[in-house]
Amino acid sequence: ETGVSKEAIGIVSNPEFLREGSALGDFFRPDRVVLGSDSQKAIDLVKELYRPLNLIETPFVETNLETAELIKYASNAFLATKISFINEIANICDRVGAEVHMVSMGMGRDTRIGKYFLHPGPGYGGSCFPKDTSALVSIAKNAGYDLQIVKTVEKVNAMQKKVMVEKIKAVYGDDLTGKTFGMLGLAFKPNTDDMREAPAITIIEELLKLGAKIKAFDPEAMGTTKDIIGDKIEYSSGIFETLENADALILVTEWNDFRNLD
Repeated sequence: ETGVSKEAIGIVSNPEFLREGSALGDFFRPDRVVLGSDSQKAIDLVKELYRPLNLIETPFVETNLETAELIKYASNAFLATKISFINEIANICDRVGAEVHMVSMGMGRDTRIGKYFLHPGPGYGGSCFPKDTSALVSIAKNAGYDLQIVKTVEKVNAMQKKVMVEKIKAVYGDDLTGKTFGMLGLAFKPNTDDMREAPAITIIEELLKLGAKIKAFDPEAMGTTKDIIGDKIEYSSGIFETLENADALILVTEWNDFRNLD
C-alpha cells in the first residue's frame, strides 16, 4: 500500500535504562546497550549511532524484539523485587529486635546478591517500577502464565506505603486530631521532583483521614505536590521549620540533606 517493501523497513527495540536524576551519566556510560530486532541490518544501523560507546568498550546485547523487551521489564521487576524483599525483612526485624540495616549490609557483602536496592523504606514509586511490574504481569497473563512473584512484589509495595501510618497509630492511637507531623521528603526518590506513585501521597492521605496536620519539606517536589495535594498540608521553607512544634518527624525521601541530620 505504501509502495515500500517489507525488506526496506526494520524495527529495533532499544530499551532505555536511565535513572531519574542521573540520566546523562547513565546514557554516556551505560552498563549495556540492548538492541532487539529480526533484521541484522537494522541492528547494525542503530549500533552505528552508538559508535562512540565502543570506545569505552560498552557491552552490546543483540537479540530479537521479544527478548529485548523482556530484558527491560525483567530488570526493573527484579530491582522492585529486591525493594519489596528488604521491606518485608525490615518488618520482621521490627518484630524480633533485629537491625535491618545490618541485615542489609550483611546480605549486600555477598557479591551474588549485591548491596544495591536493599534499603528499607516506605515502598517504591515513580514511573518505571509500577509501570513495568504491571506490564510484565500483563504480558505473562496474556501468554497464559501466572507471574506470582512479581504480583506479590506489587502487593507488598502497596502494603508498605501504609506501614509508616501503622507505626504512627501504634504510638498515638487511631485518632490523630490535634497532632502535627513533620514530613521530610515528598518525591518518590531523591534528585527529582517526580511524585508519580510516591509513597508520600499515600501517607499524607491516610494521616489526614485520621485528623492529623502535616508540615512537609522537599528540596524539589513541593510544587509538584501542590498540584496533587493542594493546600491540605502546610509546606515548610526548610528542615528546621518542618520540625517546629511537630509531634513526630516522618522521613520519606533519602535526600542527602536529610541523611546528614543528627
